[in-house]
Amino acid sequence: MLEAPASLLDFDPAKLRIFLTERFGESDAISIERVSGGQSNPTYFVTFGNRRMVLRKKPAGPILAGAHAIEREFRILSALYPTTVPVPRPILLHEDRHVLGTPFYLMERVEGRVFSDCALPELEPGERKAIYFGMADALASLHAVRPEAVGLGDYGRPGNYFERQIKRWSRQWRESQSQPIEALDRLADWLPHNLPADDGAASIAHGDFRLGNMLFHPTEPRVVAILDWELSTLGHPLADLGFAAMPWHTSPEEYGGILGRDAHALGLPSEEEFLGRYYQTAIGAAPLQPFHIVFALFRFAVIFIGIADRARAGNAAAANAALVAPLAERFAKRAMDLIEGR
Repeated sequence: MLEAPASLLDFDPAKLRIFLTERFGESDAISIERVSGGQSNPTYFVTFGNRRMVLRKKPAGPILAGAHAIEREFRILSALYPTTVPVPRPILLHEDRHVLGTPFYLMERVEGRVFSDCALPELEPGERKAIYFGMADALASLHAVRPEAVGLGDYGRPGNYFERQIKRWSRQWRESQSQPIEALDRLADWLPHNLPADDGAASIAHGDFRLGNMLFHPTEPRVVAILDWELSTLGHPLADLGFAAMPWHTSPEEYGGILGRDAHALGLPSEEEFLGRYYQTAIGAAPLQPFHIVFALFRFAVIFIGIADRARAGNAAAANAALVAPLAERFAKRAMDLIEGR
């Protein structure tokens, strides 16, 4: 039995092997590898015989009510897998805590490339723009799905999405034990007073649609799997689009953004080119406004606060969770720069 070092696991691998044997039959070979990079739900590559899978589970220890909702992740993967939206094939959901200490699910492991640095240093300049266009295409394909047509009509509350989201993330910020951040307080005040009129647009919103959550084909600039659906809900398509546009408003030191880089020399698309590619497929979608990017930056700043809070509590999913705390203030300041036209 091959496994990751015990220090990297938050469950008993022997119990997982028993569970897999009961579900899939005997196998002499099992390996478990902790996947680095995720800040939310612990994720592992699991190979059992000839089955190559990914296991995602809730973190050990106390968590906020409604957080780390892997059950929702499994539900949306199951709904989207038969569509043209690229997602991994879901295998099973196990909600009993007696096996691994928390609920977990298994999905098929898809082979591909993950890019964490938005400047795409691994690629040649001539390849980079196509990667962003593939990302835009994947987002447009998601927003083209009608929730009720795939059994997700009750996946969230319809209408007033931004109003409700601003209240949620502002409350999470106020309830945090983090050090005060003036820019976040200002954003929490600015956003509800600058809401665009509700246009009634509704779609499945991924909630964390960024380059690092895309798995690209091994050789083609095509998304083969959109990952990490924990924050998905019924929402407004411009929330995802604003989130995807953040790299053009954050620096390389701020979670790998591209602000300040020579996009033309690097072969990267401009923000306008990226948005234009999205709108080629998302015909008739409302135009992205500064509000939507400000909201995305504010929301991600509060997510960073939550990661830092979990690190202090000792149940963060990633070893480097404490290092993201300063990013909350940086992202909040970027949002204020956008508001003030800097």
